[in-house]
Amino acid sequence: MPDVLVAGAGPTGLLAAFELERAGLDVLVLDRDARPTTQSKALGLQPRSVEVLADRGLLVAIEPYTEARLPGGHFSGIHIDYTDLPTPFPHQLGVEQVHVAAAIEARLRTPVLRDAAVTAVAQDDDGVTVTAGGRERRAGWLVAADGGHSTVRTLLGAAFPGRSARISLVVADLTLTRKPAGFADEWRLPTKSAGFLLPLSGGRHRVVVVGEEQQRLGRDEPVTAGELQRALTALHGPGFEVGEVLWASRFGDASRQLERYRHGRVLFAGDAAHIHLPVGGQGLNLGLQDAVNLGWKLAAHVRGHAPAGLLDSYHDERHPVAARVLVSTRAQAVLGVPDPDAAAVREIVTGLIAVPEARRAVAAEISGIGVTYPGISGRATGIPVAEDGRAVLIGAELPPGWADRVETRPGAEPRLVRPDGYVVWDGGPGLEDALSTWFGEPAIALV
Repeated sequence: MPDVLVAGAGPTGLLAAFELERAGLDVLVLDRDARPTTQSKALGLQPRSVEVLADRGLLVAIEPYTEARLPGGHFSGIHIDYTDLPTPFPHQLGVEQVHVAAAIEARLRTPVLRDAAVTAVAQDDDGVTVTAGGRERRAGWLVAADGGHSTVRTLLGAAFPGRSARISLVVADLTLTRKPAGFADEWRLPTKSAGFLLPLSGGRHRVVVVGEEQQRLGRDEPVTAGELQRALTALHGPGFEVGEVLWASRFGDASRQLERYRHGRVLFAGDAAHIHLPVGGQGLNLGLQDAVNLGWKLAAHVRGHAPAGLLDSYHDERHPVAARVLVSTRAQAVLGVPDPDAAAVREIVTGLIAVPEARRAVAAEISGIGVTYPGISGRATGIPVAEDGRAVLIGAELPPGWADRVETRPGAEPRLVRPDGYVVWDGGPGLEDALSTWFGEPAIALV
């Protein structure tokens, strides 16, 4: 019996499984699809996520598929410069989500169980029973990372308050048999609120459009080549000819968040816990950060050395971060409305963001570099994680009793770094208090 089941083999579920396996747990990932998706989906890794992937040795497998290193992000199409962010990666990586997922999956010890859609979930004091692919499977815990239309969330009846979509957009991967010379030949940040066009590998292009026709058509209406042809012409002018529509989907600006990320022995992460307008790859990046925050805490709880409240601190730390992203994406949606009053507000916001202090504040938020938690003194960068999922103590002697949970390394700057990279002690008194607070009481040596 695995220690943990993970529902969903997107980047969030896969990274959660990777973190749990690093800490020595047995994990089984369940996915409804019969084979890994080839859809590009999200296209950007923000600097904080790049740090996390680099620390875990995962970035090296993703870099060959990187289409661009963008020196900034955007706020509803308003450029935000990243070049002075305090990170070794002051840029956004333009890379298809499918390659991020593949790089993580390749490092799992246990293969993903495919064609295993979850249809029932039951839990008791000792564990969780999940029916997936017509078969019952038992584990101590379940991580629900099964997307914005989470089956697990529905089965548990978990409250998911917020608001429904008010605008409708279309995203598609397609081929173009004709386009203006020099147009959409390289990756650029979006500048128009009505949509954008980007080149992908293999002669494909990504298009996102939001126009009058998209508002009229129902959510279940198929996206046709004709609709995309009309949208591209309206957005960029004549000279385009749509070839094959490889993948397309309608989506909206619905904004919802779980009231609680933990429901007994079920913990939610990624889009299963929060949905919003997918602008700037925020959903992908939020999910990756959920995964690394949850993984080590759940592992510590399963292994029996977590201090009281550690597992619940996953909700306490991550819920406010996602709530802030929901505010940000709602604001960006308003700025993108094709309305003279919205355009006036956009002009004012553009001017405000040009002020250096404001620009740095927005850059820190959009990039994830500014994310921290109460009682934390920031995040360490350039420090590889311990291979076995332990925390890392640098430049100090480890008191007896924590060697099973903390790895020591030499260094001139003393720091105690959680497995997700956040610094919980940076020298001076209080080391043992920090160790107990985050990693439990010391083990008693047997004589």
